[in-house]
Amino acid sequence: MNAEIIAVGSEMLTPHKQDTNSLYLTEKLNELGVEVRFKCVVGDDFEGLVAAAKLAMRRSDIVIFSGGLGPTEDDLTRESVAQALGLPLYRNPEIVARLEARFAKRAIKMSPNNLKQADVIANAVPLANSVGTAPGQWISGKYDGKERIVLLLPGPPYELKSMFEGECMARLKAKVPQQHIAMRTLKMALIPESQVDARVAPIYKAYSDIESTILAGAGEIHLHFRCRKETQAEAETRIDELAAKVEDEMGDAIFSRRGETIEQIVSFLLQMRGLTLAVAESCTGGMLAERITSISGSSRYFLGGAVVYSNELKTQFANVPKALIDTHGAVSREVAAAMAEGIRKRCLSSYGVGITGVAGPTGGTEQKPVGLVYIALAGDEGTQVVERNFPSDRTRIRQFSSLQALEMIRRALL
Repeated sequence: MNAEIIAVGSEMLTPHKQDTNSLYLTEKLNELGVEVRFKCVVGDDFEGLVAAAKLAMRRSDIVIFSGGLGPTEDDLTRESVAQALGLPLYRNPEIVARLEARFAKRAIKMSPNNLKQADVIANAVPLANSVGTAPGQWISGKYDGKERIVLLLPGPPYELKSMFEGECMARLKAKVPQQHIAMRTLKMALIPESQVDARVAPIYKAYSDIESTILAGAGEIHLHFRCRKETQAEAETRIDELAAKVEDEMGDAIFSRRGETIEQIVSFLLQMRGLTLAVAESCTGGMLAERITSISGSSRYFLGGAVVYSNELKTQFANVPKALIDTHGAVSREVAAAMAEGIRKRCLSSYGVGITGVAGPTGGTEQKPVGLVYIALAGDEGTQVVERNFPSDRTRIRQFSSLQALEMIRRALL
């Protein structure tokens, strides 16, 4: 069976709000062997919602709406789906009673428009909302001569997740034919997407039964493989075969084989070898330390460090000689190396990282343009320094710089 997800709400058509519910729903549907073929966002527009519902029910076995079940005038999901199905709405007295009891328990007067949340499409099964006021609805039957399942779920993520797991998963398991999907994600850092695809496309194109996608973003390349078979073992075996060939081609450029982040991989390698790390950051402003400490248990290997934005603090906290800065400038190979070595010595860590550069958009010169960054890694085997020119905005330059540092640490630990 295939599915379609429709996120309802005009706020998601602005720059200020994103649809995250569909990511969760896709994950859960995949666990059931259901593939999501379509996703869309529809504003609070009755005619638009009716049209989207009709199209979705014509082409998808399972259609899930998230949002638009509140009490206000612009909450139109119930009415739109009822119109698309040609079914009436009725006010469910049991839901009315639950709404009244909920408000009474909190000593809050219920507004009359809350009763709208008790409107149920004929033949639908109301779905209890244990953490909110808006009940969901389950509709199962024929549309245009084909069996369809339609779910109406609330928009707030914590309400949707609670309802889907408590009210929908068991019902879907009983309806969905047993199917099995195997997935694999291989990740690489700081390699051009075109180069990766030129090397791996001849491999994955030979597997017509596996859906292959290559995605690039934030300095990383992700290869996604999906295979649907009659048994999980068959799907996993097929994915394993393709992944092994891609791994042979790309070698240690692949830092993750099961979807792990590079921070997780660095964490694993440092702990496995019983090593520690300290950082001295200038242009990244603590971003590398933030990424490292985003992993639970990072205190076992990350000792700390310093954000040494000024030249004075580079000397005071990272032991960078003032004469070195005066001679080569704060943004230089020599200063990056001194930062890494200085913070390592100061913190008594196995490895030290130093990052200095021009994040922009101001401060660049012809000799040292915006995007020029030096990243250094110091350890027992010596100090290595990488020079990079990241042609992007301030945020991405800082992101790429911290990623480069993590990639250097990972490769040093292989």
